[in-house]
Amino acid sequence: MTDLVTVAELGGSLAAIGGAAYARHSHPAAYWSTVGLPLSVARLLASYSSTMDACGLTVEPPRWRALAVRAATRREVRPVPPRRGVIRPTTTGLRMRLRLAPGQEPADVAASAERLRHAWGVHAVYVRDIRPGVVELRLVGFDVLKKVRMPRRLDGGPLRVPVALREDATAFLRDYRAVPHELVLGATLSGKSMYLRNLLAGLAAQPVVLAGIDCKRGVELAPFAPRLSALATDPDEAAELLPALVKEMEDRYELIKARQGIAPNTPQELITSDVWGLPDNERPAPIVLFIDEVAELFLVATRKEEERRDEMVTHFIRLAQLGRAAGIYLEVCGQRFGAELGKGATMLRAQLTGRVCHRVNDEASAKMALGDIAPEAVSAACAVPAELPGLAVVGDTSGGWSRIRTPYLSLADAAATCRATAGLAPDVTTLAPFRPCLSQMPAAAPGPVAPVAPAHPATE
Repeated sequence: MTDLVTVAELGGSLAAIGGAAYARHSHPAAYWSTVGLPLSVARLLASYSSTMDACGLTVEPPRWRALAVRAATRREVRPVPPRRGVIRPTTTGLRMRLRLAPGQEPADVAASAERLRHAWGVHAVYVRDIRPGVVELRLVGFDVLKKVRMPRRLDGGPLRVPVALREDATAFLRDYRAVPHELVLGATLSGKSMYLRNLLAGLAAQPVVLAGIDCKRGVELAPFAPRLSALATDPDEAAELLPALVKEMEDRYELIKARQGIAPNTPQELITSDVWGLPDNERPAPIVLFIDEVAELFLVATRKEEERRDEMVTHFIRLAQLGRAAGIYLEVCGQRFGAELGKGATMLRAQLTGRVCHRVNDEASAKMALGDIAPEAVSAACAVPAELPGLAVVGDTSGGWSRIRTPYLSLADAAATCRATAGLAPDVTTLAPFRPCLSQMPAAAPGPVAPVAPAHPATE
């Protein structure tokens, strides 16, 4: 009888271990909430002081404390770790604040992030500066980019779109007010279209003018035509649309100048240098221009096409240099974007503050996207695997960078969002001739949507 009980207990233990291993592989979020979180908290509490000492994050205690300890206990005074705050569990990990000792800085803690990860049994540890003397440790329990689930609370707003998930389990916001223009690079099937799709669907619900240039005969942007205020599907149409946008930009500057030329007794807060300082009833709607496969606008075969290309590049550079104050923003997408495209390409790229680099076919392409703003991110961009479409390295001119991944959004759902929000498209007289004619657009069919799903299988 005893042997039967022992065998039953052993079988139950093996079943529990097997179930935990299966959950950790197939359902990491559930495993973390039930098993991983308690284990990691126990390790953290049990080894906090020794781990901080091993990482070199302890300091000598104040003299008064050392004297008090010696007088009360007559034992050796040991270095003390940073004071720990309350542990706050999350669905993807846990957060904890540390008060740094005098002489310590956030870089000291960040340098030990890999050691802390192994000591406490978590997937990754990230350090964020809260205020002078206080940092926040964000411990991530599992690889959140393997199966993307956006946070429930998303801090969106005007021209702020939560478009992807960062590797620290926070949302990546595309903020056009902070980063006016962006370059999105990536090879075929790397996830550029999914990024663009999420961005368009997020902006469609806002009172923003959406315009597009898609020289692949509109196959990428045509499904979103009901929400677009302008669409060019070949270089000839693009050569007509860009001057119209420049004209709209110049008209907006005239509007700003008129506001600046008001009476001398006008309050200081009513004087502005961009459209965001104008009153709500006078401010024109912001414009976001999407350019898909920008290299198609640079390629030429004849001298006549070369003249057209030079003119378009000039308009592009003017929009990139002057468009922000007029409320005009650029989203430039392509597979490669370097000096080999021709005159003006490097100058235009220098105006694109934000950079998103998906999987690329060579290191040179990664350097085009990130080499001039975050050189250490180039190797991370080259290591993006093909089996994780949508995974990208994002950076900006501040030098910071991180890995992100866009959630899966079907073409049918994104197109439905644009149809439902078509009434939100602001009227812009200058762009009226370029508004896509919906009667000439083919009816949406469910058939072509099916091949899109395998491009982002891990986020379904």
